Amino acid sequence: MRDLQSTRAMWLKGWLFVLIGLMSAAILLFENWSWRTALLLVLCVWGFCRAYYFAFYVIERWVEPGYKFSGLAHFLSYWWRRRRGK
Repeated sequence: MRDLQSTRAMWLKGWLFVLIGLMSAAILLFENWSWRTALLLVLCVWGFCRAYYFAFYVIERWVEPGYKFSGLAHFLSYWWRRRRGK
């Protein structure tokens, strides 16, 4: 798969992710409203955001700073090959 080069397409992709998240949260809360559900949804989003930060920042900066990964699958295949090579 090619790298996304268009700035407009990147912005569109980002806003579509936000729209998907907001619509999904709204539908979930509309169908099953409770403060507990709202809190769990917020914690779920926060937890996955932190996992995303870890995956694409911490791994690239501290785990393997000289190597650039195009995604989690790329990192996992790199890690698996390195692990099997030892």
